[in-house]
Amino acid sequence: MTTPRISVVMPCFNAAGTLEEALDSLRLQTLADWELVAVDDGSTDATGDILSKAAASDPRIKPVKIDNGGPSRARNLGALCHARAKVIAFLDADDVCAPERLERLVTAFEARPVSSAFYGRVAFFQHDPRQPDTVSTIRRRALSTRVLLGENPVCTTSNLAVRKSALRAVGGFDESLVHHEDVDLLLRLADGGARIDGIDEILVHYRTSQDSLSADLSAMRRAWLETLTRFNQKTGIDGATARQAEAIHLRYLARRALRLNRHPREAVGLAVSGLCRSPTAFFDIPRRGALTLGGSLLAPLLPSKLRRRLFA
Repeated sequence: MTTPRISVVMPCFNAAGTLEEALDSLRLQTLADWELVAVDDGSTDATGDILSKAAASDPRIKPVKIDNGGPSRARNLGALCHARAKVIAFLDADDVCAPERLERLVTAFEARPVSSAFYGRVAFFQHDPRQPDTVSTIRRRALSTRVLLGENPVCTTSNLAVRKSALRAVGGFDESLVHHEDVDLLLRLADGGARIDGIDEILVHYRTSQDSLSADLSAMRRAWLETLTRFNQKTGIDGATARQAEAIHLRYLARRALRLNRHPREAVGLAVSGLCRSPTAFFDIPRRGALTLGGSLLAPLLPSKLRRRLFA
């Protein structure tokens, strides 16, 4: 049996409602030389039956059944124990690959041997992947720990592909974490010298819900502080790096406050706080910094309906 050019690892837990669409997105890939390691993480619905049927009709699909242990454990088992390729792409069972995703990733890894991981742009959708609500951007430079502490340009683990050797070198995902396990992995990769580069194309369609639009910004702030503390305990960071990371994080929260149409004072406070922490970091992407600050200062002058229209 020949080794595939890329392995896709998919943790599945009670994913019967979306799994078929995820599998279809793999069957439609422009690159045919892939394998899917689908780890059924103790599902109690029809997930197992769907995977068994898919594997019977497509030998590239390899179901693995385990007791429930969470997505990080499922990803580690799939990537480090069962995947055969040297490159691992992750995909959650409720997300969708763009048709060219695997081909673009394989080409990028072969063309840039210094890169340990790649990510692309993400299209966020609620019902139809062809009608995204918004699309993420990529960083023009390799991701640094300073950037990753402030915000996560990768957005979702479904948007990450990594060399198995680099993943093994950092011990895979931290299975003890319930939240931010993807950011924790990216930070450890970057801190260990792994180069994480972006591909300026939409490679993944990420399924959102109405509930996700009412995010608790205070909870996001607490989770960020926990991530900063945990990373500081593991590696140690200087005060300037921490201030720069916080400026980027506060800018991200200000943008989110605008999109969620929160009280205008909240966006202003977050943006001004970020600017005070580190003006250089706040404007590290000049257009994003300027639009965030300008939008935050303009928001209190606008009616609520107009704010919702402008910033949604």
